[in-house]
Amino acid sequence: MAKIGYAAMLEQFHPTDLLEWCPAAERAGFSAGFTVSEHIQPWTPQQGQAAFAWAFLGALGQRTSLRFGTAVTCPGFRYHPAVIAHAAATMGAMYPGRFWLGLGAGEALNEHVMGGQWPEIGVRSAMLFEAIEVINRLFAGEVVRHRGEHFRLESLRLYTRPETPVPVYVATAGPLNAKKTGRLADGMITVGAADEKIGMLWGKFEEGAREAGKDPSGMPKLLQVHVSWAPTEEAALDNAMREWPNGGMPFPKQDIRNPEDFAAIAKLVRPEDFQNRVLISSDLRVHTASLQHYVDMGFDEVHVHNVGRNQAEFIEAFGAEVLPALRLG
Repeated sequence: MAKIGYAAMLEQFHPTDLLEWCPAAERAGFSAGFTVSEHIQPWTPQQGQAAFAWAFLGALGQRTSLRFGTAVTCPGFRYHPAVIAHAAATMGAMYPGRFWLGLGAGEALNEHVMGGQWPEIGVRSAMLFEAIEVINRLFAGEVVRHRGEHFRLESLRLYTRPETPVPVYVATAGPLNAKKTGRLADGMITVGAADEKIGMLWGKFEEGAREAGKDPSGMPKLLQVHVSWAPTEEAALDNAMREWPNGGMPFPKQDIRNPEDFAAIAKLVRPEDFQNRVLISSDLRVHTASLQHYVDMGFDEVHVHNVGRNQAEFIEAFGAEVLPALRLG
């Protein structure tokens, strides 16, 4: 049965506020749990936050009872894969069966801060999947020595681990990475795309899983969607334009390095640029229909990010009118 989750965006909201809204979302019926963004800078200065996700995750596990994970963190720049494995295994040991590790190839906004060359996407993808191999071996309890193309690990065993390894989900947007995700990971994360592209990604993901001897039907497919809901159309549009202009930028954003550059580019964003990127509507029936569409497509979890500051009102409205109206199977 499909479930709907709540996206906790640490680049936009203070962690103590999110520690109130996440339990409220659980009470309201967001039963899939929580995706937690992992940023060291916000997209724009207006968003105004960027708390350390790994500190927040420990507190989130105490305040809620549902599953949660990173959406997503990047191994290889700010964090060596062994450090991510260490942190994730500790989360898994503290919250058995509840924590999953979401990984991605990263953006310059978060990863360039350590200095050095910012590589092309092909190199970043190779780094991601090499890191996943290291992380999976550490999760299995091996003493890992690794000398790969991108990473070195002299000798390490993780002593604090859950009985069942933390599942690894990968955010992917292309066919090659989708196939590798099926082979090496436990699930796939999609951050919105046309239906045809989603179908193609799923096909490659399932192909890779079968090649690795896994049953793809048991591997979760997660979607994160961005919406702007407010009581009026004007307020919903204003929230998107002011708080989440990056959602209306119709081009890849992985190479933009700082919030000030995003703010400068945001001046070019127009309301029509949000089409098929952020659902802007005051009509809860429109939001219900959109979520139902994704459920019907076969997503196991759909995590919703409301881009406005009106998080408490959003949780209450969706909990009262949208979630009960969904046919989740």
